[in-house]
Amino acid sequence: MNQAMLTALYRQSSPVNRIVLLGASNLTLSLRLVIQQIQHHCGGPSEVLAAAGHGRSYGQSSQVLIRELPGIIACDLWSQLEASDARPTYAFLTDIGNDVLYGFLPHQILQWVTWCVEQLQKHSAHIVMTNLPIVSIESLPEWRYQLFRNLFYPSCQLSRNEAVERARVVHQGLIELAAHKQFMLCGQKPEWMSMDGIHYVYWKRRVLYQHICAHFSASRDQADFAGTKKLFSQNWQQRPRFAYQKVFGKERHCPQPSGLLADRTMVSLY
Repeated sequence: MNQAMLTALYRQSSPVNRIVLLGASNLTLSLRLVIQQIQHHCGGPSEVLAAAGHGRSYGQSSQVLIRELPGIIACDLWSQLEASDARPTYAFLTDIGNDVLYGFLPHQILQWVTWCVEQLQKHSAHIVMTNLPIVSIESLPEWRYQLFRNLFYPSCQLSRNEAVERARVVHQGLIELAAHKQFMLCGQKPEWMSMDGIHYVYWKRRVLYQHICAHFSASRDQADFAGTKKLFSQNWQQRPRFAYQKVFGKERHCPQPSGLLADRTMVSLY
């Protein structure tokens, strides 16, 4: 499907709600699944605004191999959110721990997340956030920490103890932020996590997202539930592409929305 056809569909679409998704690797690997799980509770089709991507930082540009993305707070998702029509909004924030291993201090990370929450609350968003998987992080042995740090975060110079201590501060800060801003903060079970302590075990993703997304609640009648059953089996008609990225240092742009699901849910990826 070309962009002109996708734009025409967007103009004709009538989404019943808006879903905002912020995260990094875990969200990227399960983007369609997360959308479907939220729609299971909140209905669809939806307008989806997502800021994701492997290694994504909440506050600064981040590079993985040949691709660079802007920080989540600096991407165009927020201007699109401001320009969108008023409709029920559901937001899911995850993968916050990346910035610890990028060397940012806990207070800076918490400021970035707080800013995102405040922008979403201006639109009366129902917010669900995952906390850092602190039990898995604390139980990571030294050799495994060194292995995965060097593999995923080669510029990181933090020792295991320094990283764990900063993660604890962010973990506690998110608990306090959730209490202050009154949104749902979900703990993460150790059995969900892979050997690196931060990524989900692939075959457990459906169960864990069912658990997390159950915190999105909406009163649905029987007809609505009949409609959401179709959402569970829908596939990509067109996968989304980043609105802006740098590849080998060269800027690439793509009009949004760029993704389409079978129920005409339109996905913009920033």
